[in-house]
Amino acid sequence: MEIEKIAKEIQNGDSILGIEFGSTRIKAVLINSKNEPVAGGAFDWENSLENGIWTYSLEEIHNGISTAFSDMKADVLKKYGVKLTKLRAMGISAMMHGYLAFDKDGNQLVPFRTWRNTITGQASKELSALFDYPVPERWSIAHLYQAILNGEDHVPQIDFLTTLAGYVHWKLTGQKVLGIGDASGMFPIDADSGSYDSDMLSKFNALVKDKKFSWKLENILPEVLSAGENAGTLTAEGASWLDKDGTLEAGVILAPPEGDAGTGMTATNSVAPRTGNVSAGTSVFAMIVLEKKLNHSYNGLIDMVSTPDGKPAAMAHANNCTGEYDKWIKLFGEAAKRMGAEFDKSQLYSVLLGAAMEGEKDCGGLIPFNYISGESMTGFNEGRPLFVRTQNAHFTLENFMRAHLFTALGALRTGMDILFDKENVSLDRLTGHGGFFKTEGVGLPVMAAAMHTPVSAMSTAGEGGPWGMALLASFVVNGNGMKLPEWLDKFVFASAKVDTVKPLQADIDGFNAFFANYKKGLAVERAAVENID
Repeated sequence: MEIEKIAKEIQNGDSILGIEFGSTRIKAVLINSKNEPVAGGAFDWENSLENGIWTYSLEEIHNGISTAFSDMKADVLKKYGVKLTKLRAMGISAMMHGYLAFDKDGNQLVPFRTWRNTITGQASKELSALFDYPVPERWSIAHLYQAILNGEDHVPQIDFLTTLAGYVHWKLTGQKVLGIGDASGMFPIDADSGSYDSDMLSKFNALVKDKKFSWKLENILPEVLSAGENAGTLTAEGASWLDKDGTLEAGVILAPPEGDAGTGMTATNSVAPRTGNVSAGTSVFAMIVLEKKLNHSYNGLIDMVSTPDGKPAAMAHANNCTGEYDKWIKLFGEAAKRMGAEFDKSQLYSVLLGAAMEGEKDCGGLIPFNYISGESMTGFNEGRPLFVRTQNAHFTLENFMRAHLFTALGALRTGMDILFDKENVSLDRLTGHGGFFKTEGVGLPVMAAAMHTPVSAMSTAGEGGPWGMALLASFVVNGNGMKLPEWLDKFVFASAKVDTVKPLQADIDGFNAFFANYKKGLAVERAAVENID
């Protein structure tokens, strides 16, 4: 019996774990010897705005991962009647970028500055010009240089600078390392060397030479590792930090910690050239693995990052996606409960998002803006969520929900226009994952209309990043010298169920009409930012 087989694997310590820190949820996914998800756990959390900085505390990070791990263990016990005490391998992934700085004694110097912060505009602009390479505001190096420009007292004390995934991995293993994909969101990567670009490192060190810091940049950044490399083992201290019960055995092999971009590529089998994936949740980004370098640098619009095995990929990223319509759906749910309705969260989402598919193709003159935070893609350091409608708009629930789905992809489409129209980037397939695709019959056709191209999703789309991280951990112990794309094709996706939606011309035309109004309406968003605190 399959359940008995899985239970035996878990007892024998043959299962593999992936944990990913998303912006609103920390998820743990356990996989079996077939690389299939067999158990999971989660912890919901929210970043907080403190002194103008979007952040999570180290205490929240610890509580979140230990709770998600405990939740996963409880799921194992419930499903298979056994306790999880041993693992063959595991890996940590998280939202990319941001700024976690520590001194030589391991003390955090300033609160965690997440990717969501858009306070590094000057640094981003100057470094992009210095390197002739896009350095987005989210990147760790932009945060570091902005702190230098601001004359912050903590900078001379920095001994280690890392990302969220890098920090958690450090707590678990004692190793100051990072997967090449996550590292590519800290500092530019040289695809040939598989590490930080040496010329750009030299330029940065020369730029800040007069500050007479005791450190050089290369000495405070994590060591870069590629997919398949052993990134250390779980220490006894790390095991007790992760497992509240204290029953998890140390010695587990860990994969290089990765960013959510890399795990998304892995979970969608999009690590080979001419493949792409779009991850849509609280934020949204589309990643295209390139056949060749782009002809131009598009700072603030297109990022250059790496696949987990070091191939260059172009990324169009938008800070805001589902966050605003999540809030509207919650509001509608509260209204329904006051009327005595009984329903669960999934039903609420299914009904309301499903209504969008009955709306007019162009959303009937409704133009929401989902800018909870700033949006670099369209030139905003701050955001103000708005809802605007024309005088003759057709103000229906169907149009309202459709408009919120379309606007969730408006900033992303701005970046994709560059890749498709200016750089003539070619795609063999685009695969979606993340919460945007969870409601059947909604996410795929909407994304296809916005991207003007067929979009696919796999049955594992809802697992997304944590499953991708589990696969990367599996690759460390099961790769047997194979290349990552080859291994994924052969051992993970050979029999994968794939659902592909081709966009209808009427839907493309409808999105284009909405998008034209969206671009005009940015002036309204600008006025709101400038005049409403």
